[in-house]
Amino acid sequence: MSNGIFYVSLASPKILPFGKIQINLVFRSLIRIFVPDMQQMITILGPTASGKTPVAARLAAEIGGEIISADSRQVYRRMDIGTGKDLEDYGEVPYHLIDICEPGTKYNLFEYQQDFYDAYLDIQGRGAVPILCGGTGLYIEAVLKGYKLSPVPQNQELRDSLEGKSLEELTEMLAKLKAQNGSNMHNKTDVDSCQRAIRAIEIETYNIAHPTPLRELPPVDSLIIGIDIDRELRREKITRRLKARLDNGMVEEVKALLDEGIPAENLIYYGLEYKFLTEFLIGHLSYDEMFRQLEIAIHQFAKRQMTWFRGMERRGFIINWINASLPMEEKIERIKELWQ
Repeated sequence: MSNGIFYVSLASPKILPFGKIQINLVFRSLIRIFVPDMQQMITILGPTASGKTPVAARLAAEIGGEIISADSRQVYRRMDIGTGKDLEDYGEVPYHLIDICEPGTKYNLFEYQQDFYDAYLDIQGRGAVPILCGGTGLYIEAVLKGYKLSPVPQNQELRDSLEGKSLEELTEMLAKLKAQNGSNMHNKTDVDSCQRAIRAIEIETYNIAHPTPLRELPPVDSLIIGIDIDRELRREKITRRLKARLDNGMVEEVKALLDEGIPAENLIYYGLEYKFLTEFLIGHLSYDEMFRQLEIAIHQFAKRQMTWFRGMERRGFIINWINASLPMEEKIERIKELWQ
């Protein structure tokens, strides 16, 4: 990286095995040469129910932006109400990385990083402003920092050895592996079920035995905006929103996925709404138990999101926090002032 230009040698042996993404990085270099006033990305993050999506959509409409989702579950088609896609908030604003996978599959951080760069370079190449918006802190940090990642195959022998262990036992094992790897990945936000914890252990174990190959994905320069919502207001909005989503067909949405033949354990893997509603639909929980446990889980999830964002600040990211209760016009003007 020199004077804002990322140089890539087409003859470099490090480039050849990774094809598409490196070609895109060459493209990015050429864009920086011929379009020196390329716009800085804006990242809008915040906990669930903070109102970040309407802010991102309004901002995009005013500055010629396109939204790249940073939500680990909105990638799945037909999982609309439970993931809070709220596509009506976007209006005419183009969006990316929503509805790109079939439910029942397991999209991962490595895939997200590749897909993000494709969308990011495409948006910049057309002269629009990329706006990264979401609450999955790991995804956001991975692309802003340029994590070096590699695809990790399933290890059935390891999975068999972990079968039957409790989430507490798996979490303890994961913590030890993370310490050994010096890893920032896989905090409690991302491993709220045994299935997810086992996958995290699988990744950390693989990374110990197979150090990540040299594959340069540059950090992304971005203004980072955090939507700061009062804790009690956040709790109130979470409960009100959960009731509304249940009234508006969330149970039916999950039932339709089960009726498609998607195994219950695959939906439980997605956590939160899909976990607890699936357990209700297969008879493991009553409706009242489902509601109460899901409500608590979402509150805990929002708290863990804020813990991740505060951790990002400790790791050197500058997050400009804006009060969620401010009028929309004031929030947008504040962001514009910081960006220009």
